Amino acid sequence: MFKAIKQETAPSKIDRFPCSKCGALLTFTPGTQHLTCSYCGQENQIEQRYEAIQEYDFHQALIELAQAKPSSEVAQIHCDACGAGFKFAGSVHAGECPFCGTTIVTSTAQSRPITPKSLLPFKITEQQAKQQFQRWLKGLWFAPNKVKKYTDDDAKLVGVYIPYWTFDSATETAYLGARGDIYYVTQEIQVERDDGSIVNEVRQVPQIRWTPVRGRVTRFFDDVLIGASKSLPRQILDQLEPWDVANLVPYNESYLSGFSSEYYQVNLDQGFDEAKHKMDNVIYQDIAFDIGGDQQRIDQRNTSHSHTTYKHCLLPVWSAAFRYQQKAYRFVINGRTGRVQGERPYSYWKIAFAVIFGLLALGGVLIVMEQSGMLHEMRRYR
Repeated sequence: MFKAIKQETAPSKIDRFPCSKCGALLTFTPGTQHLTCSYCGQENQIEQRYEAIQEYDFHQALIELAQAKPSSEVAQIHCDACGAGFKFAGSVHAGECPFCGTTIVTSTAQSRPITPKSLLPFKITEQQAKQQFQRWLKGLWFAPNKVKKYTDDDAKLVGVYIPYWTFDSATETAYLGARGDIYYVTQEIQVERDDGSIVNEVRQVPQIRWTPVRGRVTRFFDDVLIGASKSLPRQILDQLEPWDVANLVPYNESYLSGFSSEYYQVNLDQGFDEAKHKMDNVIYQDIAFDIGGDQQRIDQRNTSHSHTTYKHCLLPVWSAAFRYQQKAYRFVINGRTGRVQGERPYSYWKIAFAVIFGLLALGGVLIVMEQSGMLHEMRRYR
């Protein structure tokens, strides 16, 4: 399934993609199936591999991981173009030579025992991603005006392949709880009128009848996605979904040419723990539906997992940051759909004015209602 690499000081295996016409380096063109030469325009087709994307046994992987001893040191890289020797940052395995700009793609096996077996290639170009970001930024509520002017800047986006885990698991959950059914009883209550007098009124008052229940629910989860990068906040990664993982293609270094790529920084077992939290939220809703009634109370639940499998894949994002008042705000764009998520500043002046305007508008409505007698009628039937 995978193999631990023990060579800590050996040069890392790298891939180069020369143009078949002029010999210059090629980069992958988003939305296509070819590499393009920026000098002569030659296009080299990426060889297509038609094979099923394999799922791997999760528990067997944990056993093998316990026995594996991956290198903790980043391997030395030798650039064939300029002869320089260097190392990428700790979590990166694809990028550019810092001395000559040559595209470098290294094997992930030097630093991680599990290597990606599939990926989603970039579908939208950098220019399309910029347009999506500009629309997102202009549509932000309560954003400072200076931030919105950032859309006029020619900011460079960086294309990055982010590591992900996907998990499949068959779950069975036993639960104990109670079903709440609402019924009404007739009660006589005292009500104070506007003139200060006290009168008795008969009303229907809701009550809840609780019935103890127990049961069992099952669900099969398919491709629960967990971001395996720590470079971006979890909430940003999660909000980039959905991903069209049904279109994963077999891993091919050609798709990484001209882009950066990261190793996974969230281990397999940690990823499954996070996946279980996602599954638990869905299971909770399943139990509530199974209990039925008007209200539900879940006192205990115990979930077992079986036939659990995983995949390790790379998903594409465009990433950048902008600065406002000495603070950096990061944003990322789904490289398949163009969905934008990120951090943003707020204009507290705009928020304050909105609150004041809302209070004034509410006050105006109350005055109109008071003059028309509507408030008196509402108090009467309260």
